[in-house]
Amino acid sequence: MLAVSGFLLNGVDAMRIAPLVMQQSTAAPTAAAQGVVQPTGGVAGGLDTAILVQGGSLRTWSYRSPSVEQVQVVLSTEGRPLDADIELWHGPDNTPCKMRVYVENGKLRPFSAVVETPRGPNTVAIRNIGQLEFPIAADVLADGVDAPSPDCLASSATIQGGALRTFPFDPSVDTVQVLLKTDGRPLNARIELLQGPNNNKQVVELYTEDGMDRPFFCILETPGSGNVVRVVNTAPIEFPLTASVVPDSINDEMDYGAVLGGDVVMGGN
Repeated sequence: MLAVSGFLLNGVDAMRIAPLVMQQSTAAPTAAAQGVVQPTGGVAGGLDTAILVQGGSLRTWSYRSPSVEQVQVVLSTEGRPLDADIELWHGPDNTPCKMRVYVENGKLRPFSAVVETPRGPNTVAIRNIGQLEFPIAADVLADGVDAPSPDCLASSATIQGGALRTFPFDPSVDTVQVLLKTDGRPLNARIELLQGPNNNKQVVELYTEDGMDRPFFCILETPGSGNVVRVVNTAPIEFPLTASVVPDSINDEMDYGAVLGGDVVMGGN
């Protein structure tokens, strides 16, 4: 006889329940036991680990493993604007990295950036500073983090404090790599993706306390034509930075030839 929750079961019922008890005891360890990055209050498991952050709310991703030295932050929406604050908390009242992100269309141009997290433990905080009608799908990944290509590491341009530099791209370029760093001084910069005169599609305002220990790397989506990446060094002249902005993926199937009646627009009637 087997007693379960105060009920007595016969031998047949006990045989039916016994396999279930064994399956529970041999279950795989949870993600928390394996040291996987988990959002505060979130549930691990599944292929899509994005967490919905409502307007005006805050979510945090904490981890204690010192082996995690960088994480990738991915933000997107269902087509609405994206406005968020991202902060890296390292110890009490210590924020070595923070950024303000604005995207006109979070589905067409999702935001993806790599945050350096040396000397753990660290906490990544994402606050949706938009209205309640503009939720954000946020995810923080510790595995498979994007890395700069050899071309991105080889090319560099120095931007003095208070100066700016623009990088135009061909319509065939789908994504662009942006890498900002310093010689160990603080990093203050603004990255803008423009498509047309003074038409900001994406803006990132960045602060890092050490541009060598915590460089900034992101991948910008650049669909369409007329895309220009503008990097502004908002720090004083004593704090120059090094910027590398190169194409990441190119659409080789784009047709450059004009087709009469297709992409040619005639007017004046």
